[in-house]
Amino acid sequence: MEELKTETKSNAFLETEPVGRLMSKYAIPCIISLLVAALYNIVDQIFIANADYLGSYGNAANTVVFPLTVVALAVAVLIGDGCCAYVSICLGANEKENAHRSIGNAVFLCVLASLVLTAVYLIFQEQILTMFGGRVNEETFRQSKEYFFYISLGIPFYMFGQAMNPVIRSAGSPGFAMASTLAGAAVNIVLDPVFIFLFQWGMMGAAVATVAGQILTAILAVWYLHGMKTIRLEKGSFVLRFGLIARFIPLGICSLLSQISLVAAMAAINNMIRKYGALDPVFGQTEYAQIPMAVVGIVMKFFQIVISIAVGIAAGCIPVVGYNIGAGRKDRARDLFTHLLAAEAAVGGVALLIVELLPGQLISIFGAANESIYYTEFALKSFRVYLCMMIFACVNKGTFIYLQSLGKALVSTFLSMVREIVFGVGFALALPVFFGLDGVLYSMPVSDILTFFISAVVIRYTYRELKGK
Repeated sequence: MEELKTETKSNAFLETEPVGRLMSKYAIPCIISLLVAALYNIVDQIFIANADYLGSYGNAANTVVFPLTVVALAVAVLIGDGCCAYVSICLGANEKENAHRSIGNAVFLCVLASLVLTAVYLIFQEQILTMFGGRVNEETFRQSKEYFFYISLGIPFYMFGQAMNPVIRSAGSPGFAMASTLAGAAVNIVLDPVFIFLFQWGMMGAAVATVAGQILTAILAVWYLHGMKTIRLEKGSFVLRFGLIARFIPLGICSLLSQISLVAAMAAINNMIRKYGALDPVFGQTEYAQIPMAVVGIVMKFFQIVISIAVGIAAGCIPVVGYNIGAGRKDRARDLFTHLLAAEAAVGGVALLIVELLPGQLISIFGAANESIYYTEFALKSFRVYLCMMIFACVNKGTFIYLQSLGKALVSTFLSMVREIVFGVGFALALPVFFGLDGVLYSMPVSDILTFFISAVVIRYTYRELKGK
């Protein structure tokens, strides 16, 4: 009883501190973790773009391979987030036996799934790259194969590090989880210029630098698991228990669907770029065919940075919302929702100003000086058109995650699927039929504005539901 009182007293600040201050306190670590995770692919793309012997061909190859790394991430978060949620439940119920067994089973599943995925990637390399638009021209396809081969070899390390990251957080060490990801990203940043510019290893160099960082993150995860104090792993922890797996895997399905829907949207976009770029009078020429795919990949990386901030802000609200809903303080949860929507709109507004006013400076980071005028012109248009509804995109994402914090995971998942699959894939396939290559660029803002109409209804309903104490 005394322990319960102490616990309640230590968490009481969630019900008393100003919600704006709480949101900042919880959101900043989330934002940093997500931005660090996003750095891996973005750093590769920046160094590849500024190597004149790689340029837009290398960037296009990076764009082709990126969705395939997201597939690996999707499987990893299915296991890791599911295990994380279940371990938290077990610890709360003082069921340490199930906690250590679920982590052991998650480790086993992750290793097994990563080896299977690596084998599939290596055996069906050419077919998979073709499916994701790699045959835009011969040079892009060659560089895609080179990059994909070495990235595939690192898949077991990447998946293990990503799956164990939420597990480590559930064991009470969010700082270590963030530090291990940051360490891997730092290794990638240091080795990229060495391998690409000094050793002239090309796409192999970019991939090896990435894998080296992933190996370090995986090693740190193993080290942490071996020395865990909250939960002790034993040999018996790694014995497969299908009943236990059946309990924690469903808890990660929402995370899986979120990532897989993104892969479907990217696959559709890449293939429409390849198909309708070939019909364009400029990009239909072999020497320029890779430019649209390279440019859209760069634009999506900038979007990834912005959306990482948006997701981090919203994710930081989850424990605060949960505590106040549990305490019957709907008024504070409603107030926090207002702060969240305002913050998301502000992030989207700043991003919009950057892409509309400074697209030239953004594209220069990605090696525009080494490319043709067609590259720069298409990049300027892509930034300004593709990302013109950034405010709505951020508000939509914040709304979806806030719904999760209220326990409305089904509604949140449904809305995410509508945005990514129905609108994201649907418009990416349909609009180019009428507008050619420009239709690919229109698909993003059209999807975001239509999703916002749905979000607005949900936002209004949520405010009504949270009205009063």
